[in-house]
Amino acid sequence: MTEEQRSDADLLAAHVAGDPEAFGVLFGRHRDRLWAVALRTLGDPEDAADALQDAMISAFRRASSWRGEAAVTTWLHRVVVNACLDRVRHEKIRTADPLPDDLETRLRSPERSPADPAAVAVADERRDLVLAALAELPAEQRAALVLVDMEGYPVAEVALMLDCAVGTVKSRCARGRARLALLLGVLREGGDTPAPGNPPAAPGVPSTDPSRAPPGVQPA
Repeated sequence: MTEEQRSDADLLAAHVAGDPEAFGVLFGRHRDRLWAVALRTLGDPEDAADALQDAMISAFRRASSWRGEAAVTTWLHRVVVNACLDRVRHEKIRTADPLPDDLETRLRSPERSPADPAAVAVADERRDLVLAALAELPAEQRAALVLVDMEGYPVAEVALMLDCAVGTVKSRCARGRARLALLLGVLREGGDTPAPGNPPAAPGVPSTDPSRAPPGVQPA
């Protein structure tokens, strides 16, 4: 059996047992989605890279603490989100800085871009507004929305990732969506404020309606 054919649990167990290649294979398998979560949670590529590195060092060293209560990927996401939130809580990131101009370019696959240059300009402008609004949310709400609405994980799994109750995840998402609805009111035609809980989705940006949320966009 090749490394690629081994399950996540087998790779993690092999790493704990001393296999020098297993953790690298495991991380490579999930790197794109972990990076997307870190980048969308923190908003700055350098901060996201630092948080992801801290998280993977922690996971590498604490691999034996995984007891199988949740999937390995859920455990990895928990480590990454905790690293991101730790950076926010300890004021290690520049929370007042605007999101970088190329943030969504890093997340968007080329084939997802509209062919019409005018459509590209409109989509990019709206996308920037959505990402900037997301950055205004409290870190815990932002993390919940990134995982549920942008990455498409079930609420129950996100509760495991964030180490909190299902009701807490739902509450954070509801408050975050309501706040986003106010911030994104400018996106609606005529400037009407969208109804709380259902902010408008800009072209190219995942909807905040979990029933329509697509799988996570991976970095290009």
